[in-house]
Amino acid sequence: MKIAIVKYNAGNTRSVLCALKRLGYEAMVTDDHDELKDADRVIFPGVGEASTAMAYLQERGLDTFLPTLRQPFLGICLGMQLMSSFSEEHDTKCLGIFDEVVKKFVPLQGEKIPHMGWNTLSFEQVPLFKGLSDPLWCYFVHSYYLPLSANTIATTEYASVRFSASLHKDNFWGCQFHPEKSGPSGALMLKNFIEEAL
Repeated sequence: MKIAIVKYNAGNTRSVLCALKRLGYEAMVTDDHDELKDADRVIFPGVGEASTAMAYLQERGLDTFLPTLRQPFLGICLGMQLMSSFSEEHDTKCLGIFDEVVKKFVPLQGEKIPHMGWNTLSFEQVPLFKGLSDPLWCYFVHSYYLPLSANTIATTEYASVRFSASLHKDNFWGCQFHPEKSGPSGALMLKNFIEEAL
């Protein structure tokens, strides 16, 4: 099983590598087109800022290449947001895999932005969530979110907004939360992503 993690100078790569290693999997971090195309699974993690991340992807032709991949592909946090068509974060054009616009949270009285920490999510019965119980606790760190859509497979709520905690379209999957930081449940999601027929 060849697992590739997309290199694009966004944080959190090490956490994903460590989570995979705990599950017994090795992965390579690469921005090489041939290595990404040859991988059995591709993970697109990220903590950072949308426009800087997209600039790196554009410089290496990954902005047009990544949407052409046909193996199971998982975007995490910023990675999922960059799979949208557009982000309000510095008015950034994204990959266009999901035809959605990333929105910024509007803080309400007593609620802080970013949305940081553990929160529950409700999810559909899909292979990524096989063996998990609803409601599910996962770890979030983000100031922007994707609204509910036809591609939403899990939801959560913060600042009086119910938004997409997870998305799915064809071979593309996304998690706004961090499965690599979500304890045994997150570890099972990563295992499902690697081992299930997605």
